[in-house]
Amino acid sequence: MSKPLAIVTGASSGIGLELAAICAEDGFDLLVAADRSEIHTAAERFRRLGAETTVVEADLATKDGVDQLWAKAAGRPIDALLANAGHGLGHGFLDQDFDEARHVIETNITGTIYLVHLVGRQMRARGTGRILLTGSIAGFMPGTYQAVYNGTKAFIDSFSFALRAELDGSGVTVTCLMPGATETEFFERADMLDTKVGQSDKDDPAMVARVGHDAMMRGDGDVVSGWRNKIQSALANVTPAGMLAEQHRKMAEPGSADRK
Repeated sequence: MSKPLAIVTGASSGIGLELAAICAEDGFDLLVAADRSEIHTAAERFRRLGAETTVVEADLATKDGVDQLWAKAAGRPIDALLANAGHGLGHGFLDQDFDEARHVIETNITGTIYLVHLVGRQMRARGTGRILLTGSIAGFMPGTYQAVYNGTKAFIDSFSFALRAELDGSGVTVTCLMPGATETEFFERADMLDTKVGQSDKDDPAMVARVGHDAMMRGDGDVVSGWRNKIQSALANVTPAGMLAEQHRKMAEPGSADRK
């Protein structure tokens, strides 16, 4: 019998790379995607771990990019979808290039839920499947100098709980992984290396991925990775939004890394 198949997006680096590697070690074949050429190098790692790996280099912010990925599945049943593709953007909203801000929204939200719609329908029809969405504890707080990114993660966090409830009893589980700041290329790509959060100690992406993968396999509804993030997310639920926005400013304001 063929191995189960997992789709992992954003698998060229960071959390997505580690999620795909864990799936390979866990006996899945892989269909991996990213918008960067590094996905081909990553695929060699997955193959060395024993996974038959199909690669799609495409922009998953676009419908065409998602359609390319879905077409590569070629009708094969999807056992797990790890929807991890996403990126951020630093600086004040009015100082951002709007096309770049829109790309964050279309990657983190539009492309993600379009892929979930395609895969989720197949899973529901089969009566089995696992979906892992990479949300963030950023979705719990107003993101001063990361307003668009935090807003997209608030959407994903909320969407995952709603979809999970809609699929209750269907045989399909939905899990939301909510990491905090993680040691990836995120802050460099978001132009946030001069911020306090960009220079702070961060979580290991392999640890974050393991926490998310294990929660998905158990069928948990959500999981926050790391004890510091668990505390931060708990406090966010009882802290006034205005205070959270000011706290976020101190961490994410451009140049804040140089301030005491």
